[in-house]
Amino acid sequence: MHAIKTIFLNPDQQRLRTLWRLIGQLIIFGIIALVVEGAVGFVAFGVILAREGIPPEQLSDPRVVQQLIMNDPLIMMLSYLGLVPSLTISIWLAGRFLDRRPFADFGFHLNRNWWIDFGFGLLLGACLMLIIFVIELAAGWVRVTGTFVTQNPGASFLPTILIPLVAFLAVGFYEELFSRGYQLQNLAEGLTWRFITPGTAIVIATLLSSAVFGALHAGNPNATLFSTLNIVFAGILLAVGYLLTGELAIPIALHITWNFFQGNVFGFPVSGTDFRSATVIAVEQKGPDLWTGGPFGPEAGLLGLGAMALGIILTILWVKYRYGSASLDLSLAEPPSQDKRAP
Repeated sequence: MHAIKTIFLNPDQQRLRTLWRLIGQLIIFGIIALVVEGAVGFVAFGVILAREGIPPEQLSDPRVVQQLIMNDPLIMMLSYLGLVPSLTISIWLAGRFLDRRPFADFGFHLNRNWWIDFGFGLLLGACLMLIIFVIELAAGWVRVTGTFVTQNPGASFLPTILIPLVAFLAVGFYEELFSRGYQLQNLAEGLTWRFITPGTAIVIATLLSSAVFGALHAGNPNATLFSTLNIVFAGILLAVGYLLTGELAIPIALHITWNFFQGNVFGFPVSGTDFRSATVIAVEQKGPDLWTGGPFGPEAGLLGLGAMALGIILTILWVKYRYGSASLDLSLAEPPSQDKRAP
């Protein structure tokens, strides 16, 4: 019986082992998301049924439902917003009862440095996408077809562009909280064992969590093997700020502006999805897919890969400038101390 118990519980820490914590968080998230997303979906589909006149019986066809979600920015925004409370509450509950770790330890020690790093992340994401756009424009791979454009010609630009902005704020928050704040930290802690040092565990955990991040995008429209591998590398880019500071300020902010500037400032597809209900610049893509990423967007092209590599370098330089050194935060691989554990 004791041997079976130790499979699930760490006797030294008196809490579930890493694998069961990760599974437990997913179960909690699934239960909460089922309720929240169900309510959001009910409202969203009610709106679109009234607006488009689609017979309710058609919603039994999953292909129709997927098409509605992918083609309607409002429904996508509501769906993304629904994931914010679902994921946040699930990780708070998992942190309190499974990890025995305060929520702030998942990357949210909101002091002055946190917000300064957040500002850097916002600027970094915007600048990296600007570099991609300028290179494509100079090479003749994109042609500007308009400015301040909306898909619906009768729609006002400002309220229309707020839809993707809110959506990408939500995506940046919940994807980083899940992939980096919870998964990466738990994996790093669980992999620190015998001959695996904390530093090595963090590196392995980063690769594993980034692989999961890539796999979660593998089913996106227009995805390819190359786009999936690039998204894995994007996961490493997003992880660097977290690995060096122990905080999610840089990853969340970088994720937000990378997506928003990609899709709604410069008019590119975002990870294969079309969220361009409004764009500051509308473009026509003409360049080679190998470099531009084609219908998946820059994340599937060599230019996107180069921008990610540059982002990693700039993040390291920023942390070194701000804090005097840039090294792995080894506390990410440590269990919570007894005095900090959530009751």
